[in-house]
Amino acid sequence: MLLLLGSVVSLPTQTGLAHEGPDPIADWNFAPSSEEASLLEARRGPAAQLQGTYRWLEDDAGRALEFGGRDAIAIMATDHNMVADSLPTESFTIAAWVSIDEPREWGGLLGVIQDNGDAEAGWVLGYDDRHFYLGLATTGADDGNGHMTYLRGESNYALGKYHFVVATYDGRTMSLYVDGKLDASSEEQSGAILYPRTAPFVMGAYRDFNEFHAHQGRIRRMTLYNQVASAEWVAQEFAHDAAIAALPRYLTDPEFEIVVGPYLQNGRTDAMTIMWQTTREASSTIHWGTTAECEQHLPLERSAYVHEGTIGDLTPATQYFYRVESTDSEGTVLRSDVWTFRTAPDDDQPVAFAVLSDTQGNPQVSGKLAEFIWGHRPDFMIHSGDLVDNGENDRHWTEHFFPSLQPLIGRVPFYPVLGNHERNAPNYFEYMSLPAPEYYYTFKQGNAQFFMLDSNRDLDSESEQFRWLETQLAESNATWKFVCHHHPPYSSDENDYGNLWQGNRSTWGDLRARQLVPLYEKYGVDIVWNGHIHSYERTWPIREGRAVTSDAPRYLITGGGGGSLEQAGPTRPFFQNHVRRGHHVVLVAINGTHLEFKAYDLEGRLFDTFTIEKSR
Repeated sequence: MLLLLGSVVSLPTQTGLAHEGPDPIADWNFAPSSEEASLLEARRGPAAQLQGTYRWLEDDAGRALEFGGRDAIAIMATDHNMVADSLPTESFTIAAWVSIDEPREWGGLLGVIQDNGDAEAGWVLGYDDRHFYLGLATTGADDGNGHMTYLRGESNYALGKYHFVVATYDGRTMSLYVDGKLDASSEEQSGAILYPRTAPFVMGAYRDFNEFHAHQGRIRRMTLYNQVASAEWVAQEFAHDAAIAALPRYLTDPEFEIVVGPYLQNGRTDAMTIMWQTTREASSTIHWGTTAECEQHLPLERSAYVHEGTIGDLTPATQYFYRVESTDSEGTVLRSDVWTFRTAPDDDQPVAFAVLSDTQGNPQVSGKLAEFIWGHRPDFMIHSGDLVDNGENDRHWTEHFFPSLQPLIGRVPFYPVLGNHERNAPNYFEYMSLPAPEYYYTFKQGNAQFFMLDSNRDLDSESEQFRWLETQLAESNATWKFVCHHHPPYSSDENDYGNLWQGNRSTWGDLRARQLVPLYEKYGVDIVWNGHIHSYERTWPIREGRAVTSDAPRYLITGGGGGSLEQAGPTRPFFQNHVRRGHHVVLVAINGTHLEFKAYDLEGRLFDTFTIEKSR
C-alpha cells in the first residue's frame, strides 16, 4: 500500500505497469534489450546515458547493471530542469535493489544534489562506509536557505549482497528502510523539496559541481514515486522479492591493475624495501640493478594484494634502478615503469630529509608539495601523522595519499607516525613496513637518529613507549636526535587546547605528549616534529618550562600538508618563535655538526630558516 497525505492507495508492482494505484514518475528498465546500446531505457521518465565502466549481468533473479566504480555513471540529465516532470516536489519514495562492492564515504545511488559549502540543495540516496543514507534539503529548514540533512541508517550493509533500500519523505518526516524494516527517521526537514539552480540527475554516483563518487556494485531496480510508501508496503515488497535477497554474495572482479605504488619503505645503507598493491591477488617479482636494465630479480615468496620485498646486500649512498612485476591467476602480467632510489649514506656523510604532515584528504595540495620536495632530492621523508582523512577508508589511501605522493615516495623512502585520523586501522599497518613494532620505532640516517612514537596511546612514565624511549635515548650515540609524534607538546593554536577567542585559558599544547618533555631535555633531543595543528609553528629552545637560547629541544609543528588550515590564538605565548598559517613543507640538511633548516609555502617561497651548530 502507498500512503499519500493521509489517504491509502496501491503502489504498482515492480514487474509490470498494470496496477490499481499511481504510476511512478521514473522507473528504469533493466531488461535485456537495454544491452544493445549505452542506454539504460526507462519505462517511465528519462532514459539514462551510460558512461564509464559498466556491464550487464544475469542471474537466477534476472538482469542487473554493474557499475565499475571510478568513472561509471548513468546520467538522466546534465541539468535536472530538463526533466523536471520526472522529479518529486513535495514528497517522494525511492525504491531500489542494489549491492555494494566497495565502501565509499559518499557513495551515490540516485540523486539531484549540490552540496558545496553553504550551497546545500536537492536530494540523494546513497551509502557511506557502513550504512545507507538519505540526503535532503527542503524549504522548511533554515528558512529555506538550504541545509542538507543526511539521515544515516543504523544497520550495516553486507558487501556483495543485494539489499532492498527505500527512502521516503512526506513533507515532515524522512524515513529510511533497509530490507523491509525501518532503519532511521528524522523530522529535521519540512516543506517542499529545495532544488538547486542547476544540478545533474544521475544514477550510480554522488555527483555535484565539484564532487564525483562513482558506485561500485550492482543496481537491478530503481523506481521513483512522488508519493509516500507505508511501512507495510515496504515490508511486502521486500518479502515479494525475497529471492533477490537470497542470491549468493558476489563481488565485482576488478580489472587487473597496479592501484598503489610502487613506493619505498625502511631505507638503509645496505637494503631497501619496495611495496605496491594490485587489484587482484598476484605473484610478484622485483627487478633491480645499477642500470635501467634492472638485471637482477627478487621473486616474492607469496601471492598477495599488497606486495612487499626487501633488496639486500646494497652499497651505501648508491643509486639503484628498480621496477616491479605482478602476474595474476589468469597469467596476465603487469609491469611498472623503472624507478630509482639511493641507499642511505654512512654516518660521516651529509644527509637531507623533508618533513610533511596532515596531508589528509587533499591530494591537490599534498601532490604539489610532493613534487616540490622531489625537486630538492632529499634522502628520505618523515610524516608526522594524519596521512589520510579516514584510515579505515580504502579509497583515502588508494585515491588520495598514494597517488598524490607517488612522484616522491616511489624514489624516496618515507617514515610515518600514526595520527588520530588513521584510527589505528589495519590499512596503516598493511601499507607500512617499518621497524617493529611499527606504531613506535627508531631508525638512523647518516649521523642522525629518529625516534617515532604513537601519541594516540599512553605516554606517561609507566607506559611502554615512555620506557622504550628512555632506553633508546640513553643508548644513542647519534650526533643528532630527533623525535616525531603527531600531537604537539607546545602549541599556540586558537581552539584545540582552549578557546582563546572566548577566554584566556589554554593548555598551550597536548598534555599527554608533554609528559615526554623531561626525556627530551635530559637526553639532548634537538628537534621534536609534530603535526595535528594545521599550521606552522616553531618554538624557541625550551628547558624546564622556559624559553632559552640554545642547548634545549625545539618543537616544530608542520601540519600544513593538506588539511583545512588553522591559525594561532590572539596572543603570543612564551615559547613561540615563528608562527604562520598556510600549507607548507620543511627541508633539513645535515653535514656533520651543522644543520640547516628551511620552510617553504605552497608556492615554493621560503618563509622561515635557521641553523644549528653543534660543538664537537
